[in-house]
Amino acid sequence: MRAITVRDREAGVSGLTLEDLPHPHAAENDVIVRVHAAGFTRGELDWPGTWSDRAGRDRTPSVPGHEVSGSVAELGYGTTGLSVGQRVFGLTDWTRNGSLAEYVAVEARNLSPLPADVHHTVAAALPISGLTAWQGLFDHARLTTGQTVLIHGAAGGVGSIAVQLAHEAGARVVGTGRSADRNTVLDLGAHAFLDLEADALEDAGQVDVVFDVIGGDILDRSAALVRAGGTLVTITHPPTVRPDDGRALFFVVEPDRARLADLAQRLRDGRLQVRVGEVRPLAEAAAAFTPARRVAGRTIIRVTED
Repeated sequence: MRAITVRDREAGVSGLTLEDLPHPHAAENDVIVRVHAAGFTRGELDWPGTWSDRAGRDRTPSVPGHEVSGSVAELGYGTTGLSVGQRVFGLTDWTRNGSLAEYVAVEARNLSPLPADVHHTVAAALPISGLTAWQGLFDHARLTTGQTVLIHGAAGGVGSIAVQLAHEAGARVVGTGRSADRNTVLDLGAHAFLDLEADALEDAGQVDVVFDVIGGDILDRSAALVRAGGTLVTITHPPTVRPDDGRALFFVVEPDRARLADLAQRLRDGRLQVRVGEVRPLAEAAAAFTPARRVAGRTIIRVTED
């Protein structure tokens, strides 16, 4: 099969190449997915799991990409709940080869059936962004109706979904980003927008929840905005500055088949939009890691046709 691989940690993005690899093996409770579309995170070449398996052993050549949408090509021993030919989407394991390949082995429990009316390129943009947004807002920050949430990077993959979910939950949503993002964030359901390049972060006032995807100084300064009993949650790194009377936590997204099914239904109902800005073929996946221009929305790799 054809796949995007990386072998040299020091080479970074320049080390990404398209090559032939052996067809993946389906372990117990695995499925082999024929990949139609794949999503990736540009920072994943810095993740430990890209270079070693769960036991810490080198696993290069490594295939990046951890969001997949495709069809079941093969069932591993003991696999139940899915069938050959079924459309599926989901999240691949961090320490196994990923989705920038024509086939990928995935634990069946990490995949959800994909409705026929949801396109693969849309579905491939949903697992990491959608699950991260949900888990950050509701599982970790426990956002409820009537609360105020400050969402950093509100026009991005995670942030744009978080804005929509928080709005639908009845929260007051303040989104942040660049000036060019203002209309997009407000159209997604935010009640207010802060330009991080021109406005004072403190203008957001006191909030119940801060959802951060930026880190650094923005994360540190946001701790002072959390009112008593509130929560600061981030996906960038463990917070070094904490609210005076609240919680601060860092988390890594986890697979959730039931939640993926719920998010797909929201897409079908028109209650959720996924912003796909660009679709490239597998041969251009390496170039997509270092875009020459800013793309408004996720970049998705089209691997094979449905």
